Amino acid sequence: MRDRSVTPALLVLAAGMGSRYGGLKQLDSMGPHGETVMDYAIFDALRAGFGRVVFVIRRDFEAPFRQLVLSRYEGRVPVSYCFQDMEVLPGGFTVPPGRTKPWGTSHAILAAREVLQEPFAAINADDFYGQDSYRVLHAFLADPARQQAPDIYAMVGFTLRHTLSAHGTVARGVCMTDGQGHLRSVRELTKLAPVGDRVVNQDGTEPPEQLTGDEPVSLNMWGFTPTIFAQIETVFTEFLAREGQNLTSECYIPSVVDALVSRGLCKVEVLPTTSRWFGVTYREDKPAVVQSMAELASTGAYPAPLFG
Repeated sequence: MRDRSVTPALLVLAAGMGSRYGGLKQLDSMGPHGETVMDYAIFDALRAGFGRVVFVIRRDFEAPFRQLVLSRYEGRVPVSYCFQDMEVLPGGFTVPPGRTKPWGTSHAILAAREVLQEPFAAINADDFYGQDSYRVLHAFLADPARQQAPDIYAMVGFTLRHTLSAHGTVARGVCMTDGQGHLRSVRELTKLAPVGDRVVNQDGTEPPEQLTGDEPVSLNMWGFTPTIFAQIETVFTEFLAREGQNLTSECYIPSVVDALVSRGLCKVEVLPTTSRWFGVTYREDKPAVVQSMAELASTGAYPAPLFG
């Protein structure tokens, strides 16, 4: 039988402004030769076999993005970008007066609807997921069976206790799985912090929810087919009808996937990885990331400079 596999694309969600960090952390230098975390993502994706890169950005930093990001990849990989425009909403909805922030990661992925026709990985621009994570996700997406089962998706799972910050709370999609490695549910908890040997959700709920720290979590490293776009739009429309007048509400992609799984509209395989994750939520996280990048370069895991 002829191999009908297609080359997956990488979708980089780079529209966040990094409010807690205090600037455009997506463009901040982290590597020993000025590399950004996004540079490592592109490098890992290319050596895993991804064929092109699509960025989701905001219009108000298009110019620095073109100058500081796109110029790095000229001649290395096909690159394009699209905009997460706050005003682009399903029919019948408008932006409420006073709203200034985008609608969240599900809206960001939906922004790429017109530019992605192949299976794709969706990632955050400011997370380091590691080489093995891209390898296992590419293998899943490049499998010819994806064309026969376009409603089966994937999520790379990480261990909660290894994804926290010492400088404040973080948001994570806490997952439950079945015995076959499929996602049963994912809940977006937005105020997670280590307390002793536990992890506590400090969102104001009494009593505060406590977790062991061993739970698998989503760090927004997903594998989708284009089937996801219509599904996102359905759940996003429901979200807008329910919370559209809230000036700060966001429709997170883990919440969308949870709704789809609970309705039996898709299956999600949770892919284990040997990679170490790290990221920058707060400015105080940066020194540890810089040190980690330097260590990876010194061991030969990555060339320095990254793109020669």
